[in-house]
Amino acid sequence: MLVTHSFIKVAAVTDHDSVRGCKATVELASAYPDILVIPGVEISTEQGDVVVLGTDELPPKPWTPEVVVDFAKSVGGVSIVAHPFRMYGMGERARNYKVDAIEVLNGGSSQDANNEAKELAKSLGLPGTAGSDAHQVSELFSVYNNVAASLDVDEVLKAVRTGSVSAHVNRGSIRF
Repeated sequence: MLVTHSFIKVAAVTDHDSVRGCKATVELASAYPDILVIPGVEISTEQGDVVVLGTDELPPKPWTPEVVVDFAKSVGGVSIVAHPFRMYGMGERARNYKVDAIEVLNGGSSQDANNEAKELAKSLGLPGTAGSDAHQVSELFSVYNNVAASLDVDEVLKAVRTGSVSAHVNRGSIRF
């Protein structure tokens, strides 16, 4: 019998169009030096949602994909197309923006939508990430990322940018 122990060492907090919850979580987590909280935000644009990791500030308005992606780059963050083939997703329009990654596993998306996202990421040569898209505690940890990096925000962001990340759901996994 093989027994493995899974544990969370890094969590990214990305509320919709707000960084208030993120700031509070980072502050609370400071008491636990062995857990890293990556600040971020999920921005709603007319073309679809974009996650920015590595910021505790909102991008300037108007919130267009170009503005959000440029903001992410300017702060050393990472831009990720969120749930591209679900409601508020960019779908194929993601091809028009210089994002760093595509969310290929979304806890709130169907398997078909996640498969389409995986194909989009592959066709663009971009890393694939996972996001629980949790709006309730029961939705946490439905998917996760395995990132080859130390417990340092900049190192984790670099690993995502360079594709040193794999997205996992329950018993299966997707590796890029």
